[in-house]
Amino acid sequence: MRVAIAGAGNVGQHVASSLHQAGHEVLLIEQKQPVLDRSTVDEGIEWYIGDACEVASLREAGLDKCEVLVAATGDDEDNLVVSLLAKQEFGIPRVIARVNHPKNEWMFTENWGVDLFVSTPTLITSLVEEAVSVGKLVEILRFEGGLARLVEVTLADGAEVVGSSIATIPLPREATIVAILRDEHLVVPRGETTFEAGDEVLALVTPESEDQIRQILTGESATPAAT
Repeated sequence: MRVAIAGAGNVGQHVASSLHQAGHEVLLIEQKQPVLDRSTVDEGIEWYIGDACEVASLREAGLDKCEVLVAATGDDEDNLVVSLLAKQEFGIPRVIARVNHPKNEWMFTENWGVDLFVSTPTLITSLVEEAVSVGKLVEILRFEGGLARLVEVTLADGAEVVGSSIATIPLPREATIVAILRDEHLVVPRGETTFEAGDEVLALVTPESEDQIRQILTGESATPAAT
């Protein structure tokens, strides 16, 4: 797979090296020559010095030959522009964007060409909540501009689903249980799999089904009851 990465800061270079070591062809697009001069990325990674926010530069860099673009600059506006150009001008099948400021997450949608965004502050917050929260549904990742979401919950002792099998739970059609972590082991969920207290349940949901999954797994609704 050929991957283009816009932005060769610490994040971009780390991603480039990891993908290259995994056997992928990697193209790093960076505007500043000094960044290349002091770079320590693996040999074999291609470089293009130019502005990734300009169509002419992306065309000269050979973006049309790539299957994935990662917008990894430290500027959210630049990442949005690069994502939009990659999708609209070059038809890149998979566009992944870095979000530097959580307040800007709402803009990183398919309207801007983004298939998946990664917000480090939000991800860290989610992982902290996932590690310390029991009986609370926590969103881990969003895919396809939020149309699909990976959520996690650690089942409390009194959860209604404890002792029930997956086949007997009225799961919405737009959601699925993808994994269960139990006593440091992975349980591949099947119809006969029974939920146990302390299970870390991972589910793939849509915005429409997320509240139903929350209700089923935690007994709580996302919307507080009116008083």
